[in-house]
Amino acid sequence: MKYRQVPRTELSVSEVGFGLWTVSTGWWGKFTESEAIHLMHRALDLGITLFDAADTYGNGYSEELIAKAFPTRRDDIVIATKVGYDFYTHGEERRGQREIPHNFSVPFIRQAVDRALQRLRTDRIDILQLHNIRMEQAEDAALWQLMNDLVREGKIRAHGAAVGPAIGWLYEAADTVRRHSPHIVQHIHNMLEPYPGNAIMDAGNEADVTRYLIRVTHSSGMLEGKYTAETTFPEGDHRNHRPRSWLINGLKKIETLQFLVSSERTLGQAALQWLLADHRVASTLPNIYNEEQLVEFAQAPETPALTADELARVKELAANNFGIADEAPKYKGTMTRELAGVS
Repeated sequence: MKYRQVPRTELSVSEVGFGLWTVSTGWWGKFTESEAIHLMHRALDLGITLFDAADTYGNGYSEELIAKAFPTRRDDIVIATKVGYDFYTHGEERRGQREIPHNFSVPFIRQAVDRALQRLRTDRIDILQLHNIRMEQAEDAALWQLMNDLVREGKIRAHGAAVGPAIGWLYEAADTVRRHSPHIVQHIHNMLEPYPGNAIMDAGNEADVTRYLIRVTHSSGMLEGKYTAETTFPEGDHRNHRPRSWLINGLKKIETLQFLVSSERTLGQAALQWLLADHRVASTLPNIYNEEQLVEFAQAPETPALTADELARVKELAANNFGIADEAPKYKGTMTRELAGVS
């Protein structure tokens, strides 16, 4: 495993992290507590130190899993979590994967941080992210003052935001970076869906001190190279929300990327190396759901890095949507506004 420093902090994070979303929400298969903890232990054994949770994942369950998995190894791991959804009031109202109401008021966020610390059984959160912010939060100076206050108080070591849940939110992310210089921004980014991920990172401020956590690294598993035209997903699995055309077109796209595969590097590993070729990426958060795949991803940083020619070829393919015509992308959030004039 290799590690990267987060600027302006003492934090070093593994290039591959472990996202608790997969094992704590039931939206990518069902995991018992013992199964989840086994994978987390195995991840740390393989050098993965970054564990990314959120208070709303399982109504606090993902944070509790971290505390249960590593009761005596707090200093060996980097804990990232997120706050902003009011699951305390609305958690039982959740229907499938629909969002519940946010509360980004300063009193609520401060209280949410204290409760997260209790569930995590720790005195500090290494990376705190405001969970799926909207433009109002990008513009909220008091909210970001609170984040800085929490750093000074020692309750958190670094702050940032996640944008989502769907792909998009270009200017929510970009304005946050330009206005507040967060340590971390988390967003969707992968070889098959490079926009707006590249644009989010390119729109950052001139200081270039913000780093990025990347999720949906394999386009909901497509870039693992294991799907076929007959692949189906369990009821309740988030991939069922993807249209059938996503599967069929995705299979055609990954055929164009087979030049990245060799005896030394799988397609899933190449997908991570493509992300890690950008120095602004602090860590990647692939969906981890079994031990074989965990080992494959954890070993990705040790595989051959993509060459300049390979990177250029992927860029050219993406510019032409990998040969797939008439596929209109759908984005959420603010995608068309110019940044000129943003202070």
